[in-house]
Amino acid sequence: MTSQDSDRSAPAGTSRRSKITPEREREFFDAVLDQIRECGYDAVTMDGVAASTRCSKSTLYRQWRTKPQFVAAALRSNRRARLAGVDTGTLAGDLREVARLAGEWSPKDTTLLQALGHAIVQDRELARALREALVDPEVEALREILRRGVARGEVAAGDPALEYVPAQIFGVLRIRPILDGRNADPDYLVHFVEAAVLPALGLP
Repeated sequence: MTSQDSDRSAPAGTSRRSKITPEREREFFDAVLDQIRECGYDAVTMDGVAASTRCSKSTLYRQWRTKPQFVAAALRSNRRARLAGVDTGTLAGDLREVARLAGEWSPKDTTLLQALGHAIVQDRELARALREALVDPEVEALREILRRGVARGEVAAGDPALEYVPAQIFGVLRIRPILDGRNADPDYLVHFVEAAVLPALGLP
């Protein structure tokens, strides 16, 4: 049995959850996500996380019965709309700020996405948790930015380019490491927005 197989099933007698503090839970979640970024999903085990956080493996199994459940909980704990506070007063300014912020997060987010790539194809719950944590909140915040631009009259409501802005910005985050071997940093993303996204929307 492989170490990954051993993580799929909890040991007998671990069905009852024990109480842990929010701070301790955060430590567990940070540890498993950091190990996934560093080693890849398949290489991470409950034993390894337990060792790095100085707890017993049974403690982790009492909280999360399998590795996929543990990782899904860790992903969901990171759910936040980091773009929600962007509001410069203009759509062009907002999109530049979105690009700058997304470029700052790119190294950690892109590494995690790549490390989970094969696992989320095989596990729907992991895929759902990843979308809920890293994708849906930011896409919705970006769509709200676009709706404000429409309301201000900066772009027509029926402009067909509006639908594809999230795919442009978030797509380039994922693809640049493959094309160029480098993350899409803030400068790259701002230039991309100015060269490709703003002209598509008819913005200066």
